[in-house]
Amino acid sequence: MIEEQVILGVDPGTTIMGFGIIRVRGKRIELLQLNELNLKKYSDQYVKLKYIFERTIELIDTFHPDHLAVEAPFFGKNVQSMLKLGRAQGTAIAAGLSRQIPITEYSPKKIKMAITGNGNASKEQVAGMLQSMLNIKTLPQNLDSTDGLAAAVCHFYNQNKPQSTKNYSGWGAFVKDNENRVG
Repeated sequence: MIEEQVILGVDPGTTIMGFGIIRVRGKRIELLQLNELNLKKYSDQYVKLKYIFERTIELIDTFHPDHLAVEAPFFGKNVQSMLKLGRAQGTAIAAGLSRQIPITEYSPKKIKMAITGNGNASKEQVAGMLQSMLNIKTLPQNLDSTDGLAAAVCHFYNQNKPQSTKNYSGWGAFVKDNENRVG
């Protein structure tokens, strides 16, 4: 396990980008920053992307994170919203890549599961658990920042676990697909 590291978590959005930064020492997590970038006052989508990029770069240059954890867009019915969200996420990722920061993407369900043990937990439940874990005195009004923080904490909990990209219905299905791994 890495002795000390800084993890930047981002919840991308074109209205509000939430972020949280933690420092990890051994198994102890310390909150460094919890905030949001409010983009509501800008109507031009490209201007919003510019601010997302600049703020992410500023956070990277200030806190020097070892990892960037990004919440993946959920699948919605509104195609335009999905495009905007994907662009916001891509912009935050591009900022990390421009500074050679390793990036990991987590689904909202995986983040909720890591924080609360329930993949269907509400934003309020996630925020409440983080408040308790990290001794946050007052939660922000918008929970986008706690969603970004949750991505960072999720990364800490998952970084040493093997990542599986496929789900199996049982042991037999796994063995059948991985005969070379089972002796």
